[in-house]
Amino acid sequence: MNNRELGSYGENLAKNYLLDNGYEILDTNVKFSRLCELDIVAKLNNTLSFVEVKTRKNNDFGLPFEAITKTKYENIKKGAYLYLQQKNIKYTKFQIDVIGIVLEPEIKIEHMENVAYE
Repeated sequence: MNNRELGSYGENLAKNYLLDNGYEILDTNVKFSRLCELDIVAKLNNTLSFVEVKTRKNNDFGLPFEAITKTKYENIKKGAYLYLQQKNIKYTKFQIDVIGIVLEPEIKIEHMENVAYE
């Protein structure tokens, strides 16, 4: 499995995880530029979640969450604001979530909600 296939597989696992936990999937893979892509836009109750998905085969090279740098976080935040503007969404609560997936030795999915990079 190459990196693109791994990412796509992880995003599908994340979408199913979110659906199983009551989220509605509004959009996937929304691109604003080469550096700014929203993996999943989901809604739970009155909150929009802009979800970054990081998938690893195993933990040999670090945990999935460690791949979220300050620059990556800022790009997701920019994408969230662009998405809200593009869809003309006002007066809504939103947050940035990260779903980390490790495939081996067994599939493990962790969901961090409303993350902030300081």
